[in-house]
Amino acid sequence: MTTRCPILFSPVSFLGLQLKNRVVVGPMTRTNAADDGLATAVMADYYAQYASGGFAMVIAEAAYVDEEYSQGWWNQPGIANAAQRDAWRQVTQAVHAAGASIILQLYHCGSLNQGNRFTKESLGPSAVRPPGKMAEHHGGSGLFPVPRAMDKQDMRRVAHSFVAAARHAIAAGFDGVEVHAANGYLLDQFLTTDTNLRSDDYGGPVANRVRFPREVLQLVRSAVPADKLVGIRLSPTKSTNIEYTWPGGVEEAREIFSTLGEVGNVYLHVSANLGIAEPVFGVAENLPSMARRFSGMPVIACGMLEDPDRAEHLLASAQADLVALSRAALADPDWPIRIQRGEIPLAFDYGAVEPNSKIETALAWRERKRAHLALPSAP
Repeated sequence: MTTRCPILFSPVSFLGLQLKNRVVVGPMTRTNAADDGLATAVMADYYAQYASGGFAMVIAEAAYVDEEYSQGWWNQPGIANAAQRDAWRQVTQAVHAAGASIILQLYHCGSLNQGNRFTKESLGPSAVRPPGKMAEHHGGSGLFPVPRAMDKQDMRRVAHSFVAAARHAIAAGFDGVEVHAANGYLLDQFLTTDTNLRSDDYGGPVANRVRFPREVLQLVRSAVPADKLVGIRLSPTKSTNIEYTWPGGVEEAREIFSTLGEVGNVYLHVSANLGIAEPVFGVAENLPSMARRFSGMPVIACGMLEDPDRAEHLLASAQADLVALSRAALADPDWPIRIQRGEIPLAFDYGAVEPNSKIETALAWRERKRAHLALPSAP
């Protein structure tokens, strides 16, 4: 093995979880659960390939947390009931057997309902139609519906759904959970001025808008054993509005990150569409560095880090603790092994595998690449 990127491939204790290196698979929508939200055998194979390819930890795709409004698209996995909990065990066991840790991202779509078998309606912090259009590859079309504005009872019910889902995830064998508060989904809708027009103590200034995400994170952290990971994913940009950014810039970032950091014993997972290592808000500092500095908590950085030297620099300069790969991981599940061998990893091919295509396609493509390049099976 090469000595390139010694920090990237060094072991680390991440909030007490021992990892063999600092390379993580980021959560990616795969839409290959059964119609009733049960994880499948092909999902177990899919996630295990990253473990055998040298990734230290996998963040599994967003799983909806209740049987009401949280599901966002067809064939999305859930973690809302005992059957879904039990179905995930085949996934966690396969990943652990292949030598990696795995955590589950907990999700509520909020106003971005593109396919929900429980309801055609949606919830949001305010009755504001979200920007953009539904994605056809998720089964939707046209504009999103206008959500029903959540009252305090709705908020309590949603928060407790996150808690119940977190407990299901730990019982299913996950090493922790990640609360999804990014990309324009429910908790991010509370953070966002365009979708949060509330006049109560959950709207207006950023100190109010971050209140509900913090409450959910606190409840989940309290419900999960201290030796299991709990994190939260954040991103100023949205899946349906990549132009949006936190209007308060650095000071808004300070309020968000410091407030969430007050929960304690949590990590922050920050992502950016245009590259997580790039400076933001007109200053020289990037988002993961701010997250780490303002929160005092460890940080996972995600966004265009397929260049291992760039990832190494983020770690070496103490701007992040772990790096997460998404499209680069999908392109080459053996990315860590190939980098350590001094090889060039396979590049993402939009013509071969779209970001939200079926898992079977990704697996078949990988096998074609293995055959063509005579790649050895990962140890």
